[in-house]
Amino acid sequence: MERFFSGSGINKNKAMVEHLQRYGVINSKKVAQVMETVDRALFVPDGNPPYVDSPMQIGYNATISAPHMHATCLELLQENLQPGMHALDVGSGTGYLTACFALMVGPQGCAVGVEHIPELVASSIKNIEKSAAAPLLKEGSLKLHAGDGRLGWPECAPYDAIHVGAAAPEIPQPLIDQLKPGGRMVIPVGNIFQDLKVVDKNLDGSISIRSETSVRYVPLTSREAQLRDY
Repeated sequence: MERFFSGSGINKNKAMVEHLQRYGVINSKKVAQVMETVDRALFVPDGNPPYVDSPMQIGYNATISAPHMHATCLELLQENLQPGMHALDVGSGTGYLTACFALMVGPQGCAVGVEHIPELVASSIKNIEKSAAAPLLKEGSLKLHAGDGRLGWPECAPYDAIHVGAAAPEIPQPLIDQLKPGGRMVIPVGNIFQDLKVVDKNLDGSISIRSETSVRYVPLTSREAQLRDY
């Protein structure tokens, strides 16, 4: 995984975004705007440098992805994060990307985060309450739930955009089922060697899958398996 910049000289969220733009990771104004609006420092555990381009441990054998991975996923999903659309964030962790989704789909849309560690759900709600997405959480267009994300979240389905923040051995069928025709899912797939897969559901319901890049994510697993060595 490339580290596009080290964070020693970066102490502001905006500077982090500008670096990602300079390196060609962020190309769209919409993605730059939402990443400037949602301050990563509110979602990184205390004592960690928030703007360094690397993943960080958040407890419970979970991580927050590196900024360049968040940017990559937002770029891949941006057309499916228009105002009024529905987005699902599986393995929502700190709530960072769910907050970005919520701001992009707006109050008429729906952004759902599903995380199977209840303590992370509770802390992600606190993180979001301090962020620019707080009003959307209060109004209800942004929701965070404790649950097995491999099953999706049928209540707000079908989804225009689905992001999975952990690597699955194969793409879970419930997530494909909950993807709207015309929708897109971004999911890391594999065990030791992983690829970020872009899954498009065509208007006739057929599925197209391509590999975007090689990645390294924690495994998408059960809560029991994730906590076994914790």
